[in-house]
Amino acid sequence: MSGTSPQAIAPGLSRRLAAFVRNSQWNDVPEPVCEHALRALFNGFGTALGGSSDQAILRLAASLAPFSAGSAATVVGHGAKRDASTAAFLNAASMNVFDFDDTHQGTIIHPTAPVAPVVLALAELRPVSGTELLHAFVLGVEVTCRIGNAISPGHYNRGWHITSTCGIFGAAVAAAKLLDLTEEEILWAFGNASAQASGLVETLGFMAKSVGVGTAARGGLLAALMAKGGVEGPPMPLEGPRGFLKVLCHAPKPELIERELGSDWENLRNMFKPYPCGVVLNPVIDACLDLHRKPDFSADLVSDITVRGCPLLKARADRPDVTTGREAQVSAQHAVAVALLRGTAGAADFSDAAVNDPDVKALRAKVRPIETDEAIPVEAAYVSVRCSDGAHFEVRELAATGSPARPMTDAALRDKFAALAEYGSPAIDAGALADSLWALRDVSDVGSIMALARPKA
Repeated sequence: MSGTSPQAIAPGLSRRLAAFVRNSQWNDVPEPVCEHALRALFNGFGTALGGSSDQAILRLAASLAPFSAGSAATVVGHGAKRDASTAAFLNAASMNVFDFDDTHQGTIIHPTAPVAPVVLALAELRPVSGTELLHAFVLGVEVTCRIGNAISPGHYNRGWHITSTCGIFGAAVAAAKLLDLTEEEILWAFGNASAQASGLVETLGFMAKSVGVGTAARGGLLAALMAKGGVEGPPMPLEGPRGFLKVLCHAPKPELIERELGSDWENLRNMFKPYPCGVVLNPVIDACLDLHRKPDFSADLVSDITVRGCPLLKARADRPDVTTGREAQVSAQHAVAVALLRGTAGAADFSDAAVNDPDVKALRAKVRPIETDEAIPVEAAYVSVRCSDGAHFEVRELAATGSPARPMTDAALRDKFAALAEYGSPAIDAGALADSLWALRDVSDVGSIMALARPKA
């Protein structure tokens, strides 16, 4: 049995983490972490623009509209403003709905989706500078990923949707920093977050996944606001005998939460995706796009396809019989088919229309059940294709686009932002918004940027 026995977890972890958040200064954050956080926020904004017109977001927005208490905060890509908690919910759902947002190496948490919408909503309630916002965002992402480290991989393997369950703590931290909560109040915010932490892997491929991510953002914001209002929490919400770590993980490793805290930053292990699907599909798509470009390859002649990858690839993405674009985001068979047939893997390639394209369906049926190898890392995959004319192709990807060994460039992130804005929010001036986001550190009031995320009347 690996990790620390829950009974042996030393008390005081939650308070020490609260103290770290309270005492952190902007100057404590190294420049590379600041730069990477800006990229993460920029990337998250782009995925929110792309997802803002998705049916899941439109239905969620319509469902929540009658209960919105005011119109203070922007819903990215939408004309109507909502109250801060509703805007945080919808923007978190939009950022994550296509699975096109960032991914933390090691935990596969998507940390920006539950954290960024909280600070963006608060920035419209009162003036918040770009550096204040980035600082709160960095702390929220850091706490999210460190808690994730402590319960991985058992927590996610058990079926908890780790982006939601851990993201609510990061959302609470980010809000607490902007609200200038005391150490005691931050501890209460952790407790209030722990009372709401939830989310299930069973929802992946369905609109309900967005409910979990949106709830993490809204719940984290409310956790901090309630703490500010005096709502007390337990003294050990993380490490207590019936706290988050013990209840949601068989063998937690709480020492990973504090190890080199403030000196070794999990923010830097955050990766950006080139394709709108589960991260385990990135190397598969890279390999298939590589094969599509070969002059002697023809998708029309394919008779049999074999894919081999890490165990998580089969566990999460061995889904041959998908019927919706949402399910396709976690289907290796669909990813292989569109990449080999079309030579593209953008938002339109994971839509309902693409899933039901007769040619895509026919090629998808030729993909065998996924093969796995424990020695293959998440960022690698092997694809073997046999053709009716006797040709045989073997392609491999050892370091997927977007992985730490092959990160997306700033230029690629800008291209992704522009494409997503055009896909989901064509009425937005994407160029002006992108320029403003890149200059965020020089902005005195982030609210001015949020105005650019709404269509012009």
